[in-house]
Amino acid sequence: MDTLRLPFSDPDQTLDCQPRADVGLRDLETLWFNTGTLCNIECVNCYIYSSPTNDSLVYLTPADITPILDEIPQLGYATREIAFTGGEPFMNPDMATMADLCLARGYKVLILTNAMQPMQRPRVKQALLRMRAAHGDRLHLRISIDHHSPRLHDEERGAGSFARTLDGLRWLVANGFALSLAGRTRWDDDMAALRAGYARLFAEQGIPLDAQNPADLVLFPEMDAAAPVPEITTACWDILGVAPAAMMCASSRMVVRNKGADHVSVLPCTLLPNDRGFEMGATLAGAAVADGGNFRAGRVKLNHPHCAKFCVLGGGSCTG
Repeated sequence: MDTLRLPFSDPDQTLDCQPRADVGLRDLETLWFNTGTLCNIECVNCYIYSSPTNDSLVYLTPADITPILDEIPQLGYATREIAFTGGEPFMNPDMATMADLCLARGYKVLILTNAMQPMQRPRVKQALLRMRAAHGDRLHLRISIDHHSPRLHDEERGAGSFARTLDGLRWLVANGFALSLAGRTRWDDDMAALRAGYARLFAEQGIPLDAQNPADLVLFPEMDAAAPVPEITTACWDILGVAPAAMMCASSRMVVRNKGADHVSVLPCTLLPNDRGFEMGATLAGAAVADGGNFRAGRVKLNHPHCAKFCVLGGGSCTG
């Protein structure tokens, strides 16, 4: 009796037996560290299921990230940016120390944050001001405001979230930090109207960002692993007019530490921290040659719905 096959179940072939697309690393431009899945809030549609109680990815420490940072020059990568995501990165007590380590090595540092209470603690603000004074715009914070409407933002993130995030954002603006914002398209707004709404918010709040500039305002496509989405074949690159080199896994890797693990794990990108099948080893060198399952000689097979919906079809990327 034949076993029932499901989409994205075979790393080498799609359901209709076409060769599955894959992507090789052209250079490690952005290295991501997931600081842990703990967060001060619990969003309705969080793809990583972050919450005040989810510690499936535990806090990274300076001891975890230093050997990975040491590998970058050893491997000859032209890495320009170290980025931190979560969870809420400022829940991690070592967040400022880890950012300092990366800034001291000359990297640009990007921190994704909701700018709420964890970031607004006095010791965190003092550390941010010190890093801003020492490193200027090489420290960049991207603030999550899911929608320009307080009602819709709070529908996702909880009552009062919009106001508390604006408090943190106004403090960052007043102190001259390099900033961008991240919104979401889950409400199916017309894109022009969505950017116009953010433009009004920026004007009202005195936020010096251009809502029409994708570098200032990133609008992410939604991710729902249960929603039907086409699988990506090797022929899709030409059909869609999309280049493999434009995919996030062509220029990024992410480092996590699973609860109970005695070492960190390297993943292709920020989107797949919950899928152990995409772990590429404990080092950047090992990830470059990972083979078997979802990889062939370090090439990432697009064997997950997020690869299709967010990256190939949605044109999304977590990098700046």
